[in-house]
Amino acid sequence: MDSQGLGKGPIEAAERIAGGTQNVLLRFLRADRAYVLRRPPPHKRPNSDETMRREARVLAGLAGSDVPHPGLIAACGDVDVLGAAFYLMEAVEGFNPSMGLPEPHLSDPAMRRSMGLSMPDAIAALGRVDVAAAGLADLGRPDGWLERQVERWRAHLASYDAIEGYRGGQIPGVEQVATWLEERRPASWTPGVIHGDFHFANVLIAPDRGAVAAIVDWELATIGDPLLDLGHLLATWPAGGSTVIGGLSAVALPSPDEVIQRYALGSCRDMSNIGWYHVLACYRLGIILEGTHARAQAGQAPRLVGDRLHAHAISLFEQALGLIGA
Repeated sequence: MDSQGLGKGPIEAAERIAGGTQNVLLRFLRADRAYVLRRPPPHKRPNSDETMRREARVLAGLAGSDVPHPGLIAACGDVDVLGAAFYLMEAVEGFNPSMGLPEPHLSDPAMRRSMGLSMPDAIAALGRVDVAAAGLADLGRPDGWLERQVERWRAHLASYDAIEGYRGGQIPGVEQVATWLEERRPASWTPGVIHGDFHFANVLIAPDRGAVAAIVDWELATIGDPLLDLGHLLATWPAGGSTVIGGLSAVALPSPDEVIQRYALGSCRDMSNIGWYHVLACYRLGIILEGTHARAQAGQAPRLVGDRLHAHAISLFEQALGLIGA
């Protein structure tokens, strides 16, 4: 921070930010300016440092766009400083809706509805980003991206077997869902920037209005099909009286059909295959969440968190089986 002119004096009021299950977030003050530091967990995964570098690059590329995101302040890819790559970003005023709603959102149905509609607005804005102008054209490999998805995540699930102590997830319908996805894959698509894990737990909502203040947790960002972000939102959307994410219920939120219609207003993408992306999101997110369960069984993550995310993984595959009529 000294070498980059980021204030003078000691780091003060450091506190860990709750809500994440993997990476470490610390908020602190220096010279009366608030910062948030993001770094990998103590038990780093093989790609943890590269993930931090990619996240910082994405945030830098989004500067000046209409995508709500934390502003990047500085990044350090050198692991010798803290033992891991890390970056500093602006502190965003807002709350995580998956951890409960404060006032006035709690008592104002109109504000909660506006909050819900701001979710597809945010990812529609991300899907409109010009990847070349943002310097992100080589962030991923768009050629064959859609064709690779099922096998990539099937292999990812199989890789958990190498984690010592993991006894298998016994997740229902993995191969059945995979076969359905392979047989019905869309014939064409348009690449763009995707967040890769978009839902209510990965946003901050403005404290005084029903709007996304920032999309957070960019570790799975890449170049792919932005419709997958909409699929993730649908896969985790509270329906009926359910509370799919944290304590957030469907009360006063727009319906999934309204979410799709709202996204379409901000996008020129073909929405005819959105059901396929919904199923892919269940498949992909379920496998990702199972990774924490595997690491928890190996003592590399909190056991309660692992059990909770394993239950979510099973729920997502059950949802996928329902969507495909199995």
